[in-house]
Amino acid sequence: MIEHGHATHTGLQRAHNEDSYWADAERGLWLVADGMGGPARGEAASAIALETTVAAINAGISLPDAFRRAGAAILAHPGQHSAAAPMGSTLAALKLGGGGFAAARIGDSRIYIWQDGKLTCLPHAQPSADTETAPGEPPSAPSRNRATQALGITPTLELDAQPVTGPCVSGMQFLLCSDGLTEELDDIRIGAIVSRTDLAAQECVDHLLLAALDGGGRDNITAVLVRVR
Repeated sequence: MIEHGHATHTGLQRAHNEDSYWADAERGLWLVADGMGGPARGEAASAIALETTVAAINAGISLPDAFRRAGAAILAHPGQHSAAAPMGSTLAALKLGGGGFAAARIGDSRIYIWQDGKLTCLPHAQPSADTETAPGEPPSAPSRNRATQALGITPTLELDAQPVTGPCVSGMQFLLCSDGLTEELDDIRIGAIVSRTDLAAQECVDHLLLAALDGGGRDNITAVLVRVR
């Protein structure tokens, strides 16, 4: 059984919300995207990221290839060349199915896992064996620029969205969020709220957003919490 909660907020200092999210427990798919490029363009970028990724995954395409399709779609958008700054988006994705999970992210939107009383930020996955590394870099080292990549800005073929995978266990929780949350709350505060199993998942999300707003709400804030029962 899956329980989820989700919400987004413009924050206290921005006029527009460039974040977008997708929450579909029936298909086992959750996404958070944080657009960039200014009003309208950032909103368009995050919306394209979600729509393209969802369509690709529903068509049976892998997470890495779905991310690449989303990046190509943003690059092809007419608004990409309408201003000096490029439009782009981060993307964090969680797919549940077959007793396991796959989680991938590009940019600084995060994915946390809560398990056995501990909150862990899922890393960007290690590169596969055939992934090219920089001279002198160990093959198992994470890509240096993976956290700074963005859909629509990083060339499509350079997007590195290999997923982290693992088994789903009862009691696990996954938190996907934009950096508007993590700029205001440290991991200790996030963990204290996520651990509140006396609250429904939606209530926990509401508490996260309120805490981030109390912390200043300097950016758009989005949080999606998924609980495995």
